[in-house]
Amino acid sequence: MRALLLLWALTICGSLNATDYYVIYLGGQSNMDGYGYTKDLPASFKDGFNDVYIFHGNPAPDNEGSADGKGLWTLLRPGHGVGFKSDGQQNHYSDRFGIELSLIHELKSLMPQARFALVKYSRGGTSIDSLAAEQFGCWEPDFQGTTGINQYDHFLAATRNAFSQEDIDGDGEKDRLIPIGIIWMQGESDATVNEEVASRYYHNLKRLMDLIRAAYHTDDLPVVIGKISDSWNDERDGKVWDYGELVQYAQEKFVRKDDKAAIVRTTRYYKYSDPWHYDSEGYLDLGKQFAQALVQLMDSE
Repeated sequence: MRALLLLWALTICGSLNATDYYVIYLGGQSNMDGYGYTKDLPASFKDGFNDVYIFHGNPAPDNEGSADGKGLWTLLRPGHGVGFKSDGQQNHYSDRFGIELSLIHELKSLMPQARFALVKYSRGGTSIDSLAAEQFGCWEPDFQGTTGINQYDHFLAATRNAFSQEDIDGDGEKDRLIPIGIIWMQGESDATVNEEVASRYYHNLKRLMDLIRAAYHTDDLPVVIGKISDSWNDERDGKVWDYGELVQYAQEKFVRKDDKAAIVRTTRYYKYSDPWHYDSEGYLDLGKQFAQALVQLMDSE
């Protein structure tokens, strides 16, 4: 019902037009970055979307001099996968894609009257727990490192920069950005160190999702997470994520205890382009599954 009620409310207010956008945050590590190849995209996706905007925050390491968050609102197109960069004035696109294209394609079919905008900030290899961060970075809000800057700080900066823009589509009119969900694909790095770190994942995930909800000023903002999976392609013993079952258990616990959360489990069936990342077909399906789960969460209210 929530999706229908939002559309109804906007219609009654006379504001369902180009200035109203439903905003979804995309975050996590490398399987949120996206390792799909743009050459594998269906023809209908290769030109992007002429009515959907994305603010993709520049991926940055921990311990920077200041929080990065550089980016700009642009029409959604291929190239927002791994290798994407932004200096806040110009985007530098890669030959990869993540979930964003199929996510929007499915959302537009499920909610054809709505307009969508995405805020994306993710960084490959990052953990939530600081003990699993290594050189990639962590999302632990209290992690100080050498400068006090961590992935949560970069996320906050990207979110502030995105929402500071009053006219994201450049039509000269003020736009209204309405958060409707968080999509989170992460946990692999927290499954690599030891049992203690992996066992903390539920607490770490819950705290981080609550803080991201707070950043979007919505306590019950729907959260959809992707369940981590294993390619079983490690040269040593086959198992890539040694403590993956503990993180998977924590992910399932999170959605059991939070009635505004859902989990996508189809990841277990995906093929891989390397030991860590799904192939192009996997990302296309993952975006579709995320969209369906988000709308189902919204309609369950």
